[in-house]
Amino acid sequence: MAYKYVLIFLFSVFIASFSQILLKKSANKNHNSRIKEYLNKYVITAYFIFFISTILTIIAYKGIELKYGPIIESVGYIFILMMSKIFLDEKITKNKLLGIFLIILGVFIFSYNLF
Repeated sequence: MAYKYVLIFLFSVFIASFSQILLKKSANKNHNSRIKEYLNKYVITAYFIFFISTILTIIAYKGIELKYGPIIESVGYIFILMMSKIFLDEKITKNKLLGIFLIILGVFIFSYNLF
């Protein structure tokens, strides 16, 4: 498996995580109407980024076996935790850290056979 496809997949997961943060920022705001709730700069940008992420994931799957996709995708939870702290000022709890530790442990166990 080529490392460049893993990097493409990780980048895809990263930008998908960022788009989720944009959607959360939009959800936290009060909007004047239902249409502005769904058609604002955060939502439109987030869905555009999701589209780019999907294209990158498809490209990455050219060099990655399907069974490794969910393992790489799980790194998104780590990205979300970090971005939530940075952009949304959310607290990192002990339970969140325990969950992230378990995800990292699982990624390392599977990545031992990944390369």
